Amino acid sequence: MMLDPNVILRHMPEIMSGTAVTLALWIAGMLLGVILGFIIATLRRYGSPLLDVPLGLIVEVLRGTPFLIQIFLVYYGGPFIGISLDPIPCGLLGLSIYAAAYYSEIFRAGYGAVPHGHVEAAECLGLSRLQIIRRILLPEMALIVLPPSVNLAVILLKESAVLSIITVPELTTTVSAIGSQEYAFLEAIFLLALIYWFIVEAAARLGRAAEARLSTYRFAAP
Repeated sequence: MMLDPNVILRHMPEIMSGTAVTLALWIAGMLLGVILGFIIATLRRYGSPLLDVPLGLIVEVLRGTPFLIQIFLVYYGGPFIGISLDPIPCGLLGLSIYAAAYYSEIFRAGYGAVPHGHVEAAECLGLSRLQIIRRILLPEMALIVLPPSVNLAVILLKESAVLSIITVPELTTTVSAIGSQEYAFLEAIFLLALIYWFIVEAAARLGRAAEARLSTYRFAAP
């Protein structure tokens, strides 16, 4: 069976629109996840012990349940508690919370990897806790957390396909609809795999370039 490229060409505007939605949700969800994850990790490390237990429990629940179930609960369960969201905001919220749980563990491990002596030296110099985080911990753990952060970004991109379940008009939803409309399921699946592979490769290369740049900066002689 031969692939028909005309099917793809006829629907290129819809495909580009779906790709744009996927990229927008992925980037926004990833950035919000990084911010929330960093806040959670910082609160668990430096906040009250009363915060550590509930935050740790929430993180474990989010990491221990499939994203599909989580997005179902947010979209279909939200109205029962007065939270009714359209598909795109719901998808962004679900993806951000899911990402935050994993990023919080990455940042928590990064905090633990910084030698304690460096923190003690900063405290002896009179630096505040915020200054220690900004000037000591963040620069030193940046190289440590970058590789797992890039890997998680790739996972989040692929997980974004789950948002098609709640009718978010992203890439998977758009291409699947084209395949059903044109009875061109093979073309649709092949195109879907190709686009995701291209984006994943681009993200991985950017991550490796950032890691190499950061390594050069960190270990450069003064």
